[in-house]
Amino acid sequence: MSLMIVAGTRPELIKLAPVIKSLNELGLDYTFVWSGQHYDYRLSRIFLEQLALPNPDENLGVGSGTHAEQTARLMTALEKVIERRKPEIVIAEGDTNTVLAAAMTSTKMGVPFAHVEAGLRSWDRTMPEEINRVVADSLATMNFAPTELAVVNLTHEGIDLGRIELVGNTVVDVLMENLSRVKELKPKVLNELGLGENEFLLATVHRQENTDNGVRLRNIISALRELSEEIPVVFPMHPRTTSRIGRYGALLEGIKVIEPLGYLQFLSLLSACLAVLTDSGGVQEEAFTLGIPTVTLRYNTERPETVRLGGNYLVGANRDEIVERTRHVIERRDEIVRRIREAENPFGDGRSGERIAKILASRKFEIRSSDTRTDPYITYALRKNFSGEILSMYDSGGVAVASKSLAKFFTVRGPASRLLTNSP
Repeated sequence: MSLMIVAGTRPELIKLAPVIKSLNELGLDYTFVWSGQHYDYRLSRIFLEQLALPNPDENLGVGSGTHAEQTARLMTALEKVIERRKPEIVIAEGDTNTVLAAAMTSTKMGVPFAHVEAGLRSWDRTMPEEINRVVADSLATMNFAPTELAVVNLTHEGIDLGRIELVGNTVVDVLMENLSRVKELKPKVLNELGLGENEFLLATVHRQENTDNGVRLRNIISALRELSEEIPVVFPMHPRTTSRIGRYGALLEGIKVIEPLGYLQFLSLLSACLAVLTDSGGVQEEAFTLGIPTVTLRYNTERPETVRLGGNYLVGANRDEIVERTRHVIERRDEIVRRIREAENPFGDGRSGERIAKILASRKFEIRSSDTRTDPYITYALRKNFSGEILSMYDSGGVAVASKSLAKFFTVRGPASRLLTNSP
């Protein structure tokens, strides 16, 4: 079987690493395509080396641009590579323009698309990442969902359970595999920065809604400055954030600004900090898995499990709320850490890459046309179950599918019309 794996950002490299490793162990043939969306290849190369990933077979080098420009260049370049390499399935991870382009291009060319980390929803259509997720999931022949809630989100958008597999989040695989290396590296990283364990805050800011909004960015930086008067704040600064801070005139005095870090170096800081302030979705997952309290600099999150389980606090970009909530987290850190560690990790057990690879190896994927000559309708309905909870149901190919918000999901086999009239 010939596969094509498409990645274009450093977080995608991290989360695809366990999939690539498992594909190698199974001896599957694949083409590794680097889109170049994170166009500083030197920074991305550090991640390739630290995660023992192969060099890309294809480098599209699309670089930056508006969303439309970048996506168009990606689609044009991917079309040529797919035509030349002729994969049986294209795989991408996450919510970037690279994922959007891979989903649209492969599907339009009749090649099945598999989406790793499918079903995440912030319910915020002002986020370009949310648009990319929704489109990629709707087009995917196979959606690899990281959590039960992600499965529920997908079924509520009418996606057949036959196109969904609950596999967990590959970020847990990476963390578990590298914990010993992080533990060994941590003293060196802390020493070089003059830091002590549990004696500093870590901050990351890169999301468009924060970096492209001068008021929000200045508020966040102002909050970090105030907190730095009480405790050191370490800020590995994303290149996008660096350029915007210069544009908006945000003052960084007192904040310990450092260059972007390699993955293992960043995990060393994350595992040693009192708490992390971030607008990154991936950092929310990593922090929860490591047992580190998180203050999220956003008004919503596609990782609500971390909030529900008490390890993550949404504060938006309000200066006073950031400061007050962070102080609260520092004061009650032991309680928050205990709460995280007592919870079952919603992101899985560290075997997600293995599950994904085995599914890819064992199934034949294809994009099918529909045949509605005898019945042109799909039946949708709402009914109560025996506990009085509302289920959404739809008939897909002779199989009635039911899902329940924020709970378990299941499939009921049989004629939908008979099931839907069987209300208690």
